[in-house]
Amino acid sequence: MATEKITMPQLGESVTEGTISKWLVEPGNEIKKYDPIAEVTTDKVNAEVPSSFTGVIKEIVASEGETLAVGDLMCYIETEGSGDDTAADTSGAGKAENENKQEAPAEKDTSMKKRYSPAVLRLAQENDIDLEQVEGTGKGGRITRKDILKLIESGNVPKPDDKPKEEAVKPQKQPQASDKKETAQPASVPVAPGDVEIPVNGVRRAIANNMVRSKHEAPHAWTMVEVDVTNLVNYRNRVKNDFKNKEGYSLTFLPFFIKAVVEGLKEFPRLNSMWAGDKIIEKKEINISIAVATDDALYVPVIKGADEKSIKGLAKSVNELAGKVRSNRLTGDDMQGGTFTVNNTGSFGSVLSQPIINYPQAAILSVESIVKRPVVMENGMIAVRDMVNLCLSLDHRVLDGLVAGRFLARVKEILENISEDNTSIY
Repeated sequence: MATEKITMPQLGESVTEGTISKWLVEPGNEIKKYDPIAEVTTDKVNAEVPSSFTGVIKEIVASEGETLAVGDLMCYIETEGSGDDTAADTSGAGKAENENKQEAPAEKDTSMKKRYSPAVLRLAQENDIDLEQVEGTGKGGRITRKDILKLIESGNVPKPDDKPKEEAVKPQKQPQASDKKETAQPASVPVAPGDVEIPVNGVRRAIANNMVRSKHEAPHAWTMVEVDVTNLVNYRNRVKNDFKNKEGYSLTFLPFFIKAVVEGLKEFPRLNSMWAGDKIIEKKEINISIAVATDDALYVPVIKGADEKSIKGLAKSVNELAGKVRSNRLTGDDMQGGTFTVNNTGSFGSVLSQPIINYPQAAILSVESIVKRPVVMENGMIAVRDMVNLCLSLDHRVLDGLVAGRFLARVKEILENISEDNTSIY
């Protein structure tokens, strides 16, 4: 018999750690290669981790709720022999640990050193740790939660006062201090009789972490336009029954809005960008993230190649992804690669909102409720029209008001000119 390690895999691009939300096995369980052993949550995806080996679970090292860096040990598994099969398996997640150890001393990459996770920021603030003096062991020199805990346990905690004098006088602001109000947690919350305590599960924790990171790193700006979608509403209402009978799923308003957004992104590609520290990356692909809510969480699956799809194709993608979320069949691939987010807050009756950017994207658009309102027309007459507000939050590092305003104006123009004569669903 041979004992093999199963380590935390990298579950997405730029993902450096994951939280074990639930173990699916126990010590003594027999499992086959590729069988799921645990549910893991990151700031991008909730996914099952498969076993790299066939054998018996020997020991579970990490506990539920624990956050591990990529390559950290999750559990041990006993296999029959240690031949070529098991050696080949370590080329995946298990190999990440060795690669990290080999690469770190060779390159001393520090590109991720100041990319602090909410957990690292909180621990640093609670223990008065100067993060600039901490050596990170994560990818790109990133400081992990494990690094901070190890420092605390050793008692050798670098304080802000420990800095050399020439550095102390520099007018630099500590990265964690700027977000102290947002990330700091109250020491205790009084619980009165009748109060309900709800444990924070892995999905909710990942949502919270990503929202805090977005607000901490991206300077948000916000703008809105009002759009007359009377022609769109009439067109969709005329064709929705035939569409449902022909295609087998409903034609909602959302695909029309996504189509207009995609056309706008083609003309203003800076909205389809991401901040990368010393540069801005305009993404070639247009992959639209859409928000799908369940009773206790919000998922953001991605419509890949949205610029190549018709309104019918977009409607099909929306229907399939929403179905996957509600039947718990969403995969890691379904959640990756988004370049711009469209949030359908109007489905809940909202008429005005200020969405938080889906980090690391540069912007997010909320489509509010379509409501009938009296509107003064160009001829001075008052008419009842179908109106909708489009709310755009943007990363001001990447985008300025001018380009964002022009983008919204173009999306408004496209939507107001949708009709049966000039808009094909297919």
